[in-house]
Amino acid sequence: MTVVPDPVDAWKDGDMAWDASRTVPWGRLVREWLVYVAVMAVVFLLFLRDTVTTGSVVGLLASLPMYLVAGFVLAKFGYQRKTLRDLKSAARPTPTASSTTPTSTRSKPARTSRTSTGPSQHRPKNKRKR
Repeated sequence: MTVVPDPVDAWKDGDMAWDASRTVPWGRLVREWLVYVAVMAVVFLLFLRDTVTTGSVVGLLASLPMYLVAGFVLAKFGYQRKTLRDLKSAARPTPTASSTTPTSTRSKPARTSRTSTGPSQHRPKNKRKR
């Protein structure tokens, strides 16, 4: 897994320059666009059934080249969104050395008149509160 620097920090440092050697994730871009088209097709079918025209469908299909160009430019500047796998691994706590050792259980303190249970714990009604 390659470590990608945070785009905000890189922008502050001036490292966000155009780099022709950066790769463009074409498969991911096309997959994201296909999800967008599927969602919009459902919206067209459910909510805009009466107003859908050929122009709106052509516009939906014409969004592919625009999305790919925008993704290409952003990739060359170094922007890369985190995948769901990256987000899940960042949220998962990393095992530490202390978690692998058996934890010692804390012993309970000795009982006192305030912590014991039983008849001595109930205050007589005629006794004043402190």
